[in-house]
This record gives sequence, structure tokens and C-alpha cells, in this order.
Amino acid sequence: MNETGRPQDFPLSNPRADRVRDVAKLAGRPARLKRGQFLAEGPQAVREALVLHRKRIAAGEPGIVREVFASEACLDRHPELERLAEGTNARMATDDVLAAMADTVNPQGIIAVCTFVDVGLDQVLDAAPRLIAVLCQVRDPGNAGTVLRAADAAGADAVVLTNSSVDIYNPKAVRSTAGSLFHLPIVLGADVAELVARCKERGIGVLAADGYGQLNLDRLQDENAARRLGASTDGSVYALENPTAWLFGNEAQGLSEDEIALADHRVAVPVYGEAESLNLGTAATVCLYASARSQQPR
Repeated sequence: MNETGRPQDFPLSNPRADRVRDVAKLAGRPARLKRGQFLAEGPQAVREALVLHRKRIAAGEPGIVREVFASEACLDRHPELERLAEGTNARMATDDVLAAMADTVNPQGIIAVCTFVDVGLDQVLDAAPRLIAVLCQVRDPGNAGTVLRAADAAGADAVVLTNSSVDIYNPKAVRSTAGSLFHLPIVLGADVAELVARCKERGIGVLAADGYGQLNLDRLQDENAARRLGASTDGSVYALENPTAWLFGNEAQGLSEDEIALADHRVAVPVYGEAESLNLGTAATVCLYASARSQQPR
């Protein structure tokens, strides 16, 4: 740190330097898997990474931020980032260096090298979750990040990505989460059949979001509202306020028949206009918020 508190007297300025190239390799999956590290780009993602890092350090756990590279202009605009980065391996860098490191064409002036943050399925289930979002063979990084962000906003307890789903540490996926990657537990590479079986063992209902489902999401919400008012709902098929894992399918094909068969119910989000269907991110948001609202204390 120099006299002004800024990291390093001389910023990294050579975009072809070995360290710059080494960081840039994390944009690729092979380097990420080999090192167990990924890139968080931009003030929002880096801020949330640093907040989690400091929380873990305070709890006596290993931190997640290995390095921070920032431009002077970025730190001038976001002084809180400088404070949060205190105690980390932080260094100033020129815009050319940050552009060489980043996956984006126009980087936002700060990059953090972070260790993987995913957890095991046992850790999630042992915490008695009430709401889980499960991505089944979701391939697009932007969609995966959007669902993760929606799950975070809805107060979900975890997001699970099954086998054949996208790498959530893909730079585009990380950006799409807008920092939510650092807010809730993420499980990767789960077997959907095993996951469903273990959820049911713990009394967690499993709903498949399916446009052709016979069960209407509005009906479930109406029944929950009636129960809140003390009305009888003896004909209720599923109590939306119960602990629930939602299955969301592939962008193009949706859930497979095998995946749907694992669920307790197929639930459709009603479409009142002329659109053929909802995209993955929108449908997931509606379903997760329906559960979240139903699970709020009376």
C-alpha cells in the first residue's frame, strides 16, 4: 500500500505480462477447474465477493478472494471497494491490463480472482431448506445466472445445478448473477434422481415447472391465501407453503419426461395473453416468488 492507501506504488501496466495472461486464462473452463478459481468482474460482483470474503475471515473460515486488480478511476468512483479490499492481495492496474484480464469488451475497472464457492448437497439438505431452485440441464450461462439471481431475490435457500448444466463460474454466468453467486449456497453436478429422492426423504415437496402441467400455479396461490384466512381447502392438491424444490428445465426442450416423472406435480404458470410460453428466467422467477410469498409468516 502507498501513502494514500492505494495498493502498490506502481500499477500493472503491461497487458502482455505473465501474471496478466495467467489471470486471463480463468475465462476458460480448463484453467478454472485446474485451479479451483474464477473471475468476478465489475464493482457489484467484486463488492459482494469481498463482503463474503470478510464474513468468512471473521468466522475463522478461509476467505474466497485471492487477488484484486483495480483501476484508480474505479476506486475513485467506488471508495467502499478500497475499504473492503483492505487485507487482501490488491493491486492497481491500468485499463489496458484490466481489458486483457477481463472476459468483457468493456471491463468496469475492477476484477477479483476468487476460489470456488459451491457446496455439497449434504450441507444444503442438512440446513432444513424451505425453498430450492433446481436447474436441470440448463445450458445458457445468462439464463442460469438470471435464475440464480431470482432465487436470491426470492429468499431461496439454495440453487442446485444438475449434471450437464452450464458451468456457473463461466464469466457470463457470474456477471448475470449480479453478485447473487456470493449470497446463497450453490450445488453443482447433482444427479436429479438422487436429489429428488433425498428431498422427499426430508419432507420437501418437488414441483416441476411445466407449461403443460395440469396444476395451475394461480390455484395453488389462491388456496394458500384461503388457508391464511382460515377457509377450508380440503380439495387442495399441494400446499405451496410447504418446503419445496422447483425443477426448471432446459431452455429449448424444457424438462424431460424422466425429470417430470420424478416430481410430485407438474405445475403450469398460466399465460393470459397470446405468448406461446414464458422464458426460463421469467417462469422461474414467477414460481419461486409464488412459493416465497406463500411461505411468509402469517
